[in-house]
Amino acid sequence: MKKIIARFIFSKCMGWKLVGTFDESQKKCLAIVVPHTSWHDFYLGLLVRAMIGVKFNFVGKKELFIFPFGYYFKWLGGAPLDRSGGLNLVDAIVKQFDQREVFRIGIAPEGTRKKVDKLRTGYYYIAWKAKATIVPVAFDWSTKNVTIGDYFTPTGNYELDEPKIIAHFKGAIGKIPEYSFDVP
Repeated sequence: MKKIIARFIFSKCMGWKLVGTFDESQKKCLAIVVPHTSWHDFYLGLLVRAMIGVKFNFVGKKELFIFPFGYYFKWLGGAPLDRSGGLNLVDAIVKQFDQREVFRIGIAPEGTRKKVDKLRTGYYYIAWKAKATIVPVAFDWSTKNVTIGDYFTPTGNYELDEPKIIAHFKGAIGKIPEYSFDVP
């Protein structure tokens, strides 16, 4: 029922189309969503998640997961990050991957909704260290297409891998076009 409602809102009410499929056998993956230019990308992502019917997690600082909202955030798929003990953000997220048999998250590698010239590299090192697959997902507001790209397994050589990963986002325009990431 949830899939049907999400598909109705996404396709019929909003006029969007989902291109590509998600491989449910991917137990550990990192979906990188580009371009991220508006808060509207959040509910679009929630609709896509509901339509594909696969549980995706999100991460947040551990303080968000205390009473009264802690149970709700965990029910939604939230995973509290504990960055104590000198853990940086990448290692804290890798630890979440290591603690679970199935863990899938979505990240906006621009790190902001504003215009950037290059993507932040944290997403890559999270996937590499966690032995997770990278799934590029383009939100193209100009065509109203959400496109799931080819899965990519990082080699550990970011400079070599980056062009292959970001090629998927070429031509994708965000809700606020002037903030869209331009693929070199």
